Amino acid sequence: MPVSAAKDPRQALGRNPDRLTLEERAALAGKMVALEVYTPATFPLRRIEAIGDSIVVCIRMLQERGLDPRRFEYSLLGPAY
Repeated sequence: MPVSAAKDPRQALGRNPDRLTLEERAALAGKMVALEVYTPATFPLRRIEAIGDSIVVCIRMLQERGLDPRRFEYSLLGPAY
């Protein structure tokens, strides 16, 4: 059985926050997520590129993946409703 993002937040990487299940969204509520900033030149998909308890953790995760943290917006993931 695959591990869900509710049990391992890294499973949410690459997924659209709006496509998380209710169980995953409830488990991840209060976490910070990094989404690539929209520009007409990049037109990024809306997907989670980093997730953690703070912006610092998200930045570290992005850097470990070779991504520039300045190209991302950081927001608190809220509950599904």
